[in-house]
Amino acid sequence: MSYDTQPAASHFVAGGYVEDTAGAEIEVIHPATGAVIARLHEATDRIVELAMVSALEAQEVWAAMTGAERGRVLRRAADLIRERNRALSELETMDTGKPLQETLVADAASGADALEYFGGLAGTLTGEHIQLGGNWAYTRREPLGLCVGIGAWNYPTQIACWKAAPALACGNAMIFKPSETTPLCALKVAEILVEAGAPAGLFNVVQGRAEVGSALVTDPRVAKVSLTGSVPTGRRVYAAAAAGIKSVTMELGGKSPLIVFEDADVEDAVGGAILGNFYSSGQICSNGTRVFVQKGLRDRFLRRLAERLEGVVMGDPMDEAVNFGPLVSAAQRDKVVGYIRTGLGEGARLVCGGEAVPGGGYFVQPTVFADVTDGMVIARDEIFGPVMAVLDFEHEDEVVRRANATEFGLSAGVFTRDLARAHRVIGNLHAGTCFINSYNDAPVEMPFGGMKMSGVGRENARAAIDHYSQLKSVFVRMGAVEAPY
Repeated sequence: MSYDTQPAASHFVAGGYVEDTAGAEIEVIHPATGAVIARLHEATDRIVELAMVSALEAQEVWAAMTGAERGRVLRRAADLIRERNRALSELETMDTGKPLQETLVADAASGADALEYFGGLAGTLTGEHIQLGGNWAYTRREPLGLCVGIGAWNYPTQIACWKAAPALACGNAMIFKPSETTPLCALKVAEILVEAGAPAGLFNVVQGRAEVGSALVTDPRVAKVSLTGSVPTGRRVYAAAAAGIKSVTMELGGKSPLIVFEDADVEDAVGGAILGNFYSSGQICSNGTRVFVQKGLRDRFLRRLAERLEGVVMGDPMDEAVNFGPLVSAAQRDKVVGYIRTGLGEGARLVCGGEAVPGGGYFVQPTVFADVTDGMVIARDEIFGPVMAVLDFEHEDEVVRRANATEFGLSAGVFTRDLARAHRVIGNLHAGTCFINSYNDAPVEMPFGGMKMSGVGRENARAAIDHYSQLKSVFVRMGAVEAPY
């Protein structure tokens, strides 16, 4: 099977596609060519209200089901996603520009893993019995109610599932707003959940820009907001949610350190740096874009990195031989090229890349800067593109201090054969999601999230359950009540 890039309608609400052409138009552009592949409309007040009402109704039905019943629905959805992985991956490639070689293994497949994992947990979400002498107490784990998910444009299918799976497992409903840049894939997730047996309205998808997101976040009927996005967007959404005392999960940006000690396996370290800088053309929030290489290994590391980057194949991302795609939009391409110009102006040494690729798409060459210093803009700002900054270091204490000298704290990585040092350094780094002799692995069984300005809360693993449920405590007195009067 295959999916048309033009959906039946812009929104999936109350179990089916709905449209309101009064909403502002959203053009969906294929990043590899610049061609318009779909036209959608932003959600109007009518669409948002329909999403709210249908989600609240569905949530009552869903919460009344047993955890095992909810789990079966989520696992069926996971099976359907796996059966349709190629069609979903092709749609994701058209939506984002990421190579099909990548989306076939890293996008819908990851979403299916999340639905399967939390489907398996749904029946285990029980409370606790607490014996208190002759009296006792117990706890109940209950859903929050209606959750809002706001997605980023880099992993639209995966993010929709990463937010929906724990939310639905806990008995909540969700309204999901994809990025207006990549709005197509979440609609298919909504379709599949209904096909798998979810009540109509349980997972609604509405399209729109910031105004629609604000309407969702500020609605008093919403109990929880989960955002994946930039720090500036996170500030605004967090503040809006705080006004209503809503629960939040914020998965925000990063400028993560990847530390390579001179005893590291060079091939593995270079491979980790490639995955942590150039996968998805560098458009991953956890990327290790500050690559600290101990001086004794620096020249060999840079030489081997340049050699391996000769294996980059650009072109039509639907061709499975292509392993490097465009940036998601013209605006993102121009932003990244601006940072490259800044790096050159700051005196960083260009090792390779450094140019936008002429043509209709939004390609930028994989770019490596060496001789980068901590104060340079390219070493401090999140670029969100294929730009690696390589910094020298001499001693462990020095590199830990420098690695932590950032407002961000999403991820960190260490490459070394000395595992005692690896654990020691990771223990001293201020980051929420860390890697030893690897980078950017994201199994659903492991919590994902950041510290400092990189976010609040965790996605994936059992830790996510705490962010999509609440505990009710009940004290039970078995004897007479004594009172002073």
